[in-house]
Amino acid sequence: MAPLEPIISAQDLSKRFKDFQAVDNLSFSIFPGEVYGFLGQNGAGKSTTMRMLLGLIRPTSGRVFIKGSEFNNQRRHLLKHVGAIIEKPDVYGYLSGWDNLRMFAALSDTNISSSRLHEVLELVGLRGREMDKVRAYSQGMKQRLGIAIALVHNPEILILDEPTNGLDPQGIAEVRNLIIHLSQDQGKTVMVSSHLLHEIEQIATRMLIIHKGRRVTEGRVADLLDPKETLFDVKLRDHSVDNVVLSSSWASSVITHQPGTFTFKLHPQQMPELNTWLVNHGAEVMEIRSGHSLEAYFLSLTNDAANPAGVI
Repeated sequence: MAPLEPIISAQDLSKRFKDFQAVDNLSFSIFPGEVYGFLGQNGAGKSTTMRMLLGLIRPTSGRVFIKGSEFNNQRRHLLKHVGAIIEKPDVYGYLSGWDNLRMFAALSDTNISSSRLHEVLELVGLRGREMDKVRAYSQGMKQRLGIAIALVHNPEILILDEPTNGLDPQGIAEVRNLIIHLSQDQGKTVMVSSHLLHEIEQIATRMLIIHKGRRVTEGRVADLLDPKETLFDVKLRDHSVDNVVLSSSWASSVITHQPGTFTFKLHPQQMPELNTWLVNHGAEVMEIRSGHSLEAYFLSLTNDAANPAGVI
């Protein structure tokens, strides 16, 4: 069987605004039918990257491919395959949900029928409320209307920028379940950004973590957040053996490092072995702590103060 070709591919994307490097040499691939999590703290460069994928801003350097074709060469044609919400949906509160959807459908190059509008409203859970003014909608309903607008021309790819931002727990659950349904039951490819690791963990197949516009790590969510592994903070009396640790086989398990202090990602059964190894190499182990949360793991990867040496 031939290897699956990516439906979206970014190659060495960079964007610079005067003296500010928003995105720095970022590459990734997204494959058909998956939910791809795009994770980073606020200001990490997520929205800028998504805007480059959609042609809303031009990259300083790098290339974007959609369905195997370079975006700049066939922008109008390729955008027919993509629906998107960047930051928040722009809907008109004085119009009904139906009128908003019909208006945006009229802007599409395709002839969209009334039955398709009903189908999309059913899909996002707004049937029965479509004639209400949008100003009477909850934030979650407005977000689902925005997703309906992005879906109205039946795109293969959906790009959602922080779709649960500002929602209450019920709204978050509604949008999360909708994304899962779109992927698993509708066959859509969904790229979804967030600054919350817990949200990405519940919906994504794979994820990319960025910090200050740079790639930090990428992989299957199940592998990156392996419950069999734990983060251990190890504090030594001094930093005399730091370089020995960093040049050993244990270095691949180091998440962060400060002089005399390490965070290791290990299976709990490996910790006694590491402790013995440290003592045998002249280290005085002062403290070992475990039990990091998922959010602490995310912060350990994206916090400069915790990771001045840039060890990942």
